[in-house]
Amino acid sequence: MLEIQVSELKKYAPQLHAGDRIALTGTVYTARDAAHKRIFEYLDRGEKLPFELEGAIIYYTGPTPAKDGRPVGSCGPTTSSRMDKFTPRLLDLGLAGIIGKGERGEEVQQALCRNGGIYFCAVGGAGALMAKHVKAAEEIAFHDLGCESIKRLTVEALPLTVGVDCSGGDIFRDGRAKYAK
Repeated sequence: MLEIQVSELKKYAPQLHAGDRIALTGTVYTARDAAHKRIFEYLDRGEKLPFELEGAIIYYTGPTPAKDGRPVGSCGPTTSSRMDKFTPRLLDLGLAGIIGKGERGEEVQQALCRNGGIYFCAVGGAGALMAKHVKAAEEIAFHDLGCESIKRLTVEALPLTVGVDCSGGDIFRDGRAKYAK
């Protein structure tokens, strides 16, 4: 399993292929549906976002409240296709990667290729496991959204699979084709 620092994702992106497994370490930002709507309101008004998009990774999750001294509670991925209408613009503005679960639409795949981005899949239903890799969490924006607020997470060796690579490889499409043979 390749270990990658968030800050080096752009360097490694061309070497990653759909189906590759990695361990990601560094800073990621959480954002789900409601946070994406607010991000777009900021963008449309020309306002500064709560975090720098260039080189960032967004994890589609809404961590539950922390327990037992941990930084977050369960921290599993949500269905990524719900963010498909937002993702191409964010990639065009410098977003380096996304973490979620499930397939992505054609426009997202094209934007990943166009921008050298990567879509990582996290294991759905394993929120407690994913939370063990979160070493720190800070709510940075949209506090009124509760678990859907934007948080800055520090992750260590977060286990992920490349779902869509920047060369057009797609684990869902390619996996089905391989299985059909």
